[in-house]
Amino acid sequence: MNYDFDNLINRENTGSLKYDYFKERGKPAGLIPMWVADMDFKTAPCIIDALKNVADHGIFGYSEPDKNYFPAMRDWFLKHYNFQISQEWHVQTPGVVFALAHAVRAFTNIGDSIIIQPPVYYPFSEVILDNDRVLIESPLVRSGDTYVIDFDAFEKKIIDNKVVMFILCSPHNPVGRVWTHDELTKLGNICLRHGVIVISDEIHADFVYSGYKHYVFGSLHEDVNQISMICTSRGKSFNQAGLQVSDIFIANPSMRKKLLVEINKSGYSQRNTFGLIGAKVAYEHGADWLKSLLKYLECNRDLIVDFLSKNFPEIRVARCEGTYLAWLDFSNLGIPRDELLTLITNHAKLWLDDGLIFGKEGIMHQRMNFGCPRATLKRALDQLMLLKPFVRS
Repeated sequence: MNYDFDNLINRENTGSLKYDYFKERGKPAGLIPMWVADMDFKTAPCIIDALKNVADHGIFGYSEPDKNYFPAMRDWFLKHYNFQISQEWHVQTPGVVFALAHAVRAFTNIGDSIIIQPPVYYPFSEVILDNDRVLIESPLVRSGDTYVIDFDAFEKKIIDNKVVMFILCSPHNPVGRVWTHDELTKLGNICLRHGVIVISDEIHADFVYSGYKHYVFGSLHEDVNQISMICTSRGKSFNQAGLQVSDIFIANPSMRKKLLVEINKSGYSQRNTFGLIGAKVAYEHGADWLKSLLKYLECNRDLIVDFLSKNFPEIRVARCEGTYLAWLDFSNLGIPRDELLTLITNHAKLWLDDGLIFGKEGIMHQRMNFGCPRATLKRALDQLMLLKPFVRS
């Protein structure tokens, strides 16, 4: 089928966090919003049709996954990632961040040390600090226009701080790395040596571009799988994050029991009726739509890199390996940070994510969501050019 990702859809006055909350978020109206990570595309037609059928039925009572849910999910992970899951491993939550916060409480105690790799998705640090755990950072290392892991420093931080948990971002948000099998294996072996539990946020696993491959962390080795909690969702992949269903896999029965106890304490039980249908249909029939989406997003990614390289090389950007998030480095512009933020908002008329929220390593960076029609992206890049007269380097 042919899918129209060029369609400009008006999302205003729909309760959209991205489009309807400028004032509440301290932003002036009229910006192109390219911050929060949802896309400006309609989800797959098969999902829309299924949700219409549910709506037409008219009863939205308490729901559980039907008998076809697990087989469809199992087949998806086996086909796409060669990861064989068992039904007893499966836990559902309304979102990955919900799962992260509950994992922190389930698997660690107040005062325990938890390690992350900044610049990284900012809720990682929030769920650690908000639950009175100790945040340990092992920053990624800039290497040209990409990032690598300093494994020696990572292991030393674990030893020196008696780290008990590692929250991994794979693929990595915001720097766009898709970790290799070797990199993940090294991380897994370090964590095995020191008894560190791994929570692997793999919500962007379906967004991997040509030449790269995503490896589910638990697929590396059975010993690694036994210390891991794998967090997944079709919410990002099929632009249905608001339906709030995530699929979590925990092979270790003791870990799984602890998480379920913590979830029960929160009072959470049945899932979102529409979310269950949306996720199941994505697993069953969404692969063709997703394949087309990835081709479109890869062209968007290349457009950003090629446009900036030709027209505004002072802004450095990596050709990201995964996600639909570009990591823009403005440090060569010679513009003080506060002034830069003002110029991006008031002059370029863009709403991007300030890189500092991802950690101090993100200073002078901005994250740009390119999950949008190409016309929107081209307009945003043209508006970014309005910063050029202010370059001082």
